[in-house]
Amino acid sequence: MERPLTDTTLRHYSHDDLGGIRQTLLDVHEDAYADRRHEEFVQRFPWFVDHWGANEGFACVIAYDGDVPVGFTYGAPATTGREWWQGHLDTQPEDPATFSVSELMVRPKWRKTGLGPRLHDALLAGRPESWAVLTVDTKRPRLQAMYEGWGYRKIGENQPFPDSPVYAVMLNKLDC
Repeated sequence: MERPLTDTTLRHYSHDDLGGIRQTLLDVHEDAYADRRHEEFVQRFPWFVDHWGANEGFACVIAYDGDVPVGFTYGAPATTGREWWQGHLDTQPEDPATFSVSELMVRPKWRKTGLGPRLHDALLAGRPESWAVLTVDTKRPRLQAMYEGWGYRKIGENQPFPDSPVYAVMLNKLDC
């Protein structure tokens, strides 16, 4: 059962804001992954924040409960011609323009409140791309099912780094 949020606001940020929000992202991540902080791949999260944030199309939404950051999502448009997920399809889409959802995380105390879909929808609202793509650890079938409930479908699997999990590649057609 979902618990209602009381005083949660969503704030949008861009590439130019990364310096001011970077530590907030790291703090939320530390809380969200407290049980996995010993994993080397999880410890590389600051590199991923910097990598994604360096993209001029970087977009981020952070949720605040009062003044406390409680979750976020971010991503960026895929480089035209480098929509890597197309290799998982038999038929290529006419318009492959893609927004890559890189991260979506919510602090444990605020999970099961409906915050995840609110963050996701706020990040993708008004996007000009035709598709959204994300990956989810194949060992997390409940998360995969959650994304399927949001309109994504699994089109394949990918392991982008030797020390990363195997991910389900999830694709969603956006209403442009």
